[in-house]
Amino acid sequence: MITLFGSTRSPFARKAAIAAHEAGLWPSIAFVEIEIPSAQPNADWRAANPLTKLPTLVTEDGQAIFDSHVICEYFDAVGKAGLFPPVGDSRWRALTRQALGDGLLETLLQWRAELRRPEEIRLPTLLAASRARLDAVLDHWEDDNAHATFDIGDLTTGIALCYLDFRFPEIDWRQGRLGLAAWHKTFLKRPSAAATPFGEAWAKG
Repeated sequence: MITLFGSTRSPFARKAAIAAHEAGLWPSIAFVEIEIPSAQPNADWRAANPLTKLPTLVTEDGQAIFDSHVICEYFDAVGKAGLFPPVGDSRWRALTRQALGDGLLETLLQWRAELRRPEEIRLPTLLAASRARLDAVLDHWEDDNAHATFDIGDLTTGIALCYLDFRFPEIDWRQGRLGLAAWHKTFLKRPSAAATPFGEAWAKG
């Protein structure tokens, strides 16, 4: 049995879970929910990943694989889901779009952490920079949202938009971005996305 350590509130863990669904591997995976924050990390998780970061995968033969990019590529290779184009411009485009989505997720996580600090010690420059970066990425996606196939770039883009809705519901990112909003609706209808909602239990296949 493959073991995936993650949290249903983690965008990077959800990224791995959706990749597993797309590859047809989810029914064979034991998902271990990790409480975050936790004073005492899960011992098996800590043994597999000295960084104790999510997600972490342990294969049937005991090999530990992390981070989300590597786990997704592993699932894609095993299940042949076609998320990672093998060669050419389509590969570099997919990987670059994945990097953009991952970068936005990291920005959102940092932004949220700053907002959880007492207001008097928050960094206004960080908050302003985070919002400016978000708007720039969303505008870029609005101009670049016509995708013939579903690849790792689309997967990461969809998760980033879902995370916005989950953690920043006050931000109306759809305003003025009708193309991106329409694309996101199609993402939400994918069985892999529907089966992995943020903050809810992820059922087996």
